[in-house]
Amino acid sequence: MRLAATTIGRTDTALGAFYRRLSTRTGKAKAVTATARKIAVLFYNAVRHGMDYVDPGASSYEARYRARVIDNLQRRAKTFGFVLQPAGLAVDAVS
Repeated sequence: MRLAATTIGRTDTALGAFYRRLSTRTGKAKAVTATARKIAVLFYNAVRHGMDYVDPGASSYEARYRARVIDNLQRRAKTFGFVLQPAGLAVDAVS
């Protein structure tokens, strides 16, 4: 499984994007272990429940990850009493 996880890290799949994102944050060893576990869970579900796995692709994974990060940032800003706005919007000057 670990060899499969290492190999999948070089592919343009959702699992590959997961591996690359995790390896930059936590290191290659932990990323290999986490990806191998994810592969094992997918394999188990496929065998046990007859689930079909359809890879959404790396771009879909990155878009979902970006949306999750933005939602988390907005939630954290709200707890501090701030509101986040996308860059490029004109902010009214306080007179």
